[in-house]
Order: sequence, then C-alpha cells, then structure tokens
Amino acid sequence: MTSPTSSKPAGIPASADDIHSAVRQHYGSIARRSDPDLAVVTAASCCGDSSSGASCCAPALYDAELLENLPADVTGLSLGCGDPVTIAGLKTGETVLDLGSGGGIDCFLAARQVGESGHVIGVDMTPDMLDKANAAKARMGVTNVEFRRGQIEALPVDDATVDVVMSNCVINLSPDKRAVFAEAFRVLKPGGRAAISDVVTEGADPDGLPFDVLSWSACVAGAIDVNAYMDLMREVGFVDVQAVDKAEGIGGEPTPPSGDLRVYSARITGRKPA
Repeated sequence: MTSPTSSKPAGIPASADDIHSAVRQHYGSIARRSDPDLAVVTAASCCGDSSSGASCCAPALYDAELLENLPADVTGLSLGCGDPVTIAGLKTGETVLDLGSGGGIDCFLAARQVGESGHVIGVDMTPDMLDKANAAKARMGVTNVEFRRGQIEALPVDDATVDVVMSNCVINLSPDKRAVFAEAFRVLKPGGRAAISDVVTEGADPDGLPFDVLSWSACVAGAIDVNAYMDLMREVGFVDVQAVDKAEGIGGEPTPPSGDLRVYSARITGRKPA
C-alpha cells in the first residue's frame, strides 16, 4: 500500500496556523482598501499584473459579458486565476459551494446561472472579505447567496448537500490540501462535481520554490505538482479527475512538460461517484 501523497511542498518552515494567519492578514489588508484603491489590487493577487501577458494566469480571467452589472468593488476584488463558474457548467436549481469566496465575484456569477431556485454558499476565513461580500450582496439585492465564515479544511456545510464545489486560486493557499479535497468530497451529493481554477507546478522538483509569507499568499510557494494535486483528489474518492492548462482553453490538451519548473493556472475537474 502506497503512502498518501503529500499535500504541501516539503520543507515549509511554518505551521498550518501560521500559514492561515498570514493568508488571513494578507487578504484582509486587501479587503480593507478603499474602493478607489481597488484598481491596484490586481498586483497583490495570485496572478499579479497580467497585462504584459507574462502572468501564469493570462489570458483574461473572465469573459467581459459575464461581469456586466457587477459593481467595481466586486470585480476589483477578483483575486483568482481563472473562471471556475464557466468550467462548472451550472444548471438552474443547483446548490453551489465556493471555497474561499473572497469578495464574492464567483458566487454572484454562479447565482445568476442557478437562478432563484438555486442556492450559492461562499465560505471564507477572512472577516474583512466576508464584510465586503455581504455589503455587495445587500446593495445588489441578491437573495440566493449566503456567505459563511470557516476554513476550507473544515467546511461549515452538511454532508451530501451540494451539487457543485468550485474554487478560484484558493486551494494552493491551504497547508493541508488533502483535507480540503476530503471536505469537498464529503459535502458533495453523489454524482456531484468539482470545478477548480488553481495555480499548480509542472516539471522540475517544486521543493526548490522559495518560502516566505508573501510568496505563499501570492499563490506561488504553496503550489504543488499538478500530478500530486490530482492524486490527492483521487485518494479521497474523486473520479474522472482532469487538469488542463488554462492557456489551452476548455477542452484543450495539456502542454507537454519541458522538464523545467513551470508554474501555471490550471482548470481542474473531478466527480463524486453516483
């Protein structure tokens, strides 16, 4: 019997509590910026400035039409690396859970697709982000979204109550990724699915990535090899697990490994067996 795949890079000189605290502080400081400052938030996100095309998250995260009528303080707090809502292929009436919902952009996009008969739950551990998301929800009059405080390694969600679990550049921030996947599997209904955008690595041994609080919070130091990522999902029970480089597009083929360390944004999907 093989031992479980490691859920974090080796040699990280910090406890899980230290990492959670650092991430909470980092994203809390972003949420506390005044609305006019939100234009500069992108530089602190997991993608950095993608205008040059050099970002691991390029091209643009969302189709511009998806963002119509969303307020600037929601779109300005988009700190993800992709568009898990489109990956998920949501249907009217579904219940959706967003892991690390931040300012709520993916929750609000999902709410439009599942309709009033559907329900969207956002879970985040940063109080300032939850305050921002709830304020935006109240201003927009959205009634089919709720935000809960909690850690994605221990979700405040009942067993087998969710049709879709999605996440946008958050699982790489967790110091215990296997626990995150186990929790996602637990809350999914039989036949439910996962739709994830996340930063992963490929190629050379990722243990060489330098660790510091900023690099972890910026979604680099906590990223793990894409194959290890998928193995963790399979270990907890997910089937039909796939990962495709975001740059290849939905339904595209993964870029062949070059042998050098590559950090990139991936579209990752899986399913809980029916």
